[in-house]
This record gives sequence, structure tokens and C-alpha cells, in this order.
Amino acid sequence: MTAPAIEVEGLVKRFGPQTAVDHVSMRVETGEIAGFLGPNGSGKTTTMRVMCGLLTPDEGEGRVLGLDIRRDAERLKREIGYMTQSFSLYDDLTIEENLRFVARLYALDPLRETVRDTLAGLGLSGRRAQLAGTLSGGWKQRLALAACVMHRPRLLLLDEPTAGVDPKARREFWEEIHRLSSEGMTVLVSTHYMDEAERCHRINYISFGKLVVSGTVDEVIARAGLTTFLVEGGRIGEAEALLEAAPEVAQVAPFGARLHVVGEDAARLEAAVRRVAERTGSRASLSRTSLEDAFIRFIGGAGRPGR
Repeated sequence: MTAPAIEVEGLVKRFGPQTAVDHVSMRVETGEIAGFLGPNGSGKTTTMRVMCGLLTPDEGEGRVLGLDIRRDAERLKREIGYMTQSFSLYDDLTIEENLRFVARLYALDPLRETVRDTLAGLGLSGRRAQLAGTLSGGWKQRLALAACVMHRPRLLLLDEPTAGVDPKARREFWEEIHRLSSEGMTVLVSTHYMDEAERCHRINYISFGKLVVSGTVDEVIARAGLTTFLVEGGRIGEAEALLEAAPEVAQVAPFGARLHVVGEDAARLEAAVRRVAERTGSRASLSRTSLEDAFIRFIGGAGRPGR
């Protein structure tokens, strides 16, 4: 069997009295797209930096691409492509000049052909002379990705790469990620977008520095143990107030003219929802629990203050 691309155990990273990464253990298979999710400040970025050798863990061990994250940190950095949250290339250089600079850092040879092929592969050839600082968010994202993959890394770490870009650019970016994965590259990507998480082969959720749950999307939703109903029509405002007050209900979220109602005890939840629907002239139907509902369950226990 192929060895995992990432296998870490009990990682801890502290900054003074604050524990940013709290005994995180994770496994990512070779060629897999693994999602890394969690709220701001949850420890995602710090964990990724430990994995790629930029930070040394205070506790724990691990191997990434077969290399020890402590002893082989310098070798590891050359085997990984790391795309940071903020654009980290030079605004006052053109696209081509930025890629030439990165190619020289990696001592890529032949340099001219490598840059040319990278420009073509990411659809940047027509903009090669444009200053990076004048690019839109989507084109900056594409340039940053080009700089990360031009040395053909075996592992790509992407830290919230699509924040602030439009839906079309996000979709094109994910098509490129799946293409790279199909060619054997392993990808670990952090994101806040649930639709992006569902594009991953497996997902990992971290909160307050602790890994809360890992698995496929269906596995994570199943482990949450939630039931979801949609309520629509009738006196929907009254229905919302009644459901908010019902002890059987963990979450009520409006989606347009419908209510998304979630609870942990399926039988009691259904009874409460049917009762409210009949009283308010609304319609109730069983629905699929969303990934977002599951994550709220894991980090909050219920999803509303006091529940």
C-alpha cells in the first residue's frame, strides 16, 4: 500500500501561554484532496505550518511525504507547495517576472521553458506582461497557484485560497485542484465554504486547536446524529417563534421563505415540527442534514446559546 502523504500524531504548538495546536493527529492519503475546516483562530494555519516545516512542534511527531517534520524540515520545504492566505508575490513585478523569480529560488532548469509551460498551464500566457498588483482577486489567486506548483511539489497546502474571489473564479480554481489531484498530487486545503468542503475526498474539522472530527462528508454528517426538517408556507413567522421555543429543537435557520429545523432526537423533533406546522398552517418535510449543521453540532453541542 502507498504510504500516507501526511501522518502526524499528537501535534502541539504553543505561543507563550496560548496553545494554538492541541494534540492534533491527522492522516491524509497520497493523491487525496483533504479539507481543513474551522473558525478563525482555530489553529488551521499553525497546524499547516508545522506540517510543512515552517514551525517546529512543541510536542508530537509526524511524517510528511515520508520525511520527519522535525529532522527533515529543510528537505520537506522543497517538496511542498504552500499558498498562504494573503497574496505573497510582488505587486510591482509582472506575472512572468514573479514566476521567473520563484523559478530561480528553486533553481529550476531550464528556467525559460519552465516559466513558459507554467504560464500556459494556468492560462496566464496572455497576461504575462501585466503587473501583479493590477490583477483581480481571481487572477492573483491563479498566479499564486502557478508559483506554488511550478516546481512540481508532491503536496500542495492551500490556506483559504478562495477567500474574496467571485464564484466563477472559485469554480475554476477547484477544477484545477481536481486536475492536479488526478495527476497524483496530494492537496490539503483550508476553507470556510461548505460547498468547497463537499468537493474534498475527506474533511477534517478543528476548533480551539483540537481536531473535532475527520471523515468523508457523509461520515461526518452521520456522526453528528441530527435530523432536519424543512418548514414552509402558512404563518411562517409564527412557526419560527414556536420552534425557537421548543425544547426538542436545536437550531432554526431561515432560508428565504423556508425554515431549516434541526434536532438530535428524531422522534421528538418530528412530533414538535408536525405540531407547529398544523397550528400555523405550514408544511413540514424531512430534509438532508447539511454539513454546516453537523459542524455547529460538533463545536457547540446544540447550535444556540443556552442549548
